[in-house]
Amino acid sequence: MFLRFTFVFLFLIFANISNALTKIDITRSNISAVPIAIQTFSSSEAGGGNYYEERIGSLVSADLESCGLFRIINPESYIEESNSLKKTPNFISWRQLKTNILLLIDVENSNENMTVTFKLWDIFSQKPLLFKKLDTKAKLWRRISHKISDEIYKRMTGENGYFDTKIAYVSIHGQGKNKTRRLAIMDHDGENHSYLTNGDSIVLTPRFSNDSSRLLYFSYEDPLRPSVKVFDLRTNKSRLLREIYGMSYAPRYTPDGKSILFAIEKKGISNIYLYNLNKMDMKQITFCKSICTSPSSSPDQRKIVFNSDMSGGRNIYVMNLHDKSPKRISFNKGSYTNPVWSPKGNLIAFTKTIGFDDFYIGIMRPDGSHEKIIAHGRLVEGPAWAPNGKAIIFEKELTDDYGNHYTKLYKIDIVSRKEQEIDTPSDATDAYWSNPLK
Repeated sequence: MFLRFTFVFLFLIFANISNALTKIDITRSNISAVPIAIQTFSSSEAGGGNYYEERIGSLVSADLESCGLFRIINPESYIEESNSLKKTPNFISWRQLKTNILLLIDVENSNENMTVTFKLWDIFSQKPLLFKKLDTKAKLWRRISHKISDEIYKRMTGENGYFDTKIAYVSIHGQGKNKTRRLAIMDHDGENHSYLTNGDSIVLTPRFSNDSSRLLYFSYEDPLRPSVKVFDLRTNKSRLLREIYGMSYAPRYTPDGKSILFAIEKKGISNIYLYNLNKMDMKQITFCKSICTSPSSSPDQRKIVFNSDMSGGRNIYVMNLHDKSPKRISFNKGSYTNPVWSPKGNLIAFTKTIGFDDFYIGIMRPDGSHEKIIAHGRLVEGPAWAPNGKAIIFEKELTDDYGNHYTKLYKIDIVSRKEQEIDTPSDATDAYWSNPLK
């Protein structure tokens, strides 16, 4: 009787395990990274070429590991070597490695063209979770890799990924009077880097348009009249946004891409304006008697968040655009700047300083509640959201072995809290994330 009971008990346990599909619940805190094994191969006679097979597998692994939600199983420990998507994996061998999910990638390369087919398996349920085929040019292997990573991320979390994206930032070269600032752009992992301006004039705060074809930025090309300019990434040409009385700065597109928010300083007082790109008209939307700046729109465009010293110290305010009545939402110790509304609308990121040396990146709800600090360091500032609202990029000042200061970019996943430096050729500030590429 005891043996029979034990057998039934164990049978029920293994039945539940085998039927439980693996999924990452990113609404919980203290998430453990999901173990994933990744194998790339070519099942065709033409082959895929080790060049692309190895690089696609490595890049997908790097993408998934970088967000902190996945743990890559060491390929040297693999027991089974897959060479076909049609073949069912040996689930027992993968369970021995404590693997939850298995990603198989079949790469077929013919001259300049490439076909990449991938299949995601749940080791416990022994069922496929995802199966897709992508055709592209071989030279675009990096984008295909990022798209695969996005697909895996979405299937496992239910949220869109942020790997097939670009980051714009300000690249800084030199010291003192020889210091130059140039607009630069790169993939989310720092690759495919290029400069957009030559460094002849100071540039700050680049901001992507919704379709990622243009950049707004603040320019000192005319030192006597700094202003907001637009850089067209299709033509590599820039133009003045419009002639404005006063110094315009802190530009940002609204979520629908039809308008631009920015601040204008006149005689020491800054206010926020909304410029309609279709009608080409401009409306003042704050009427501060001090400084109101750094505007960012809510996703539904009914409210804005901004930074102001109207109450004495620097704090964050939310204003309904209908009644234009600002409401202060930051009340804890410190000065608050650089507020940015999350693309999902549920959070606002900000920079916080306490004294002269304590800098923080934090997040809070739009009503000011549930404030959390997610990063801390010297001159940690300038948060910008990934397009899915699950990661933030920011800048941090570091010191080398000789006491020299330099600034680098970091990204942090707000779910896993994994922080990672993004490699750039030189000092980097003012980073901004694009929407997923088309």
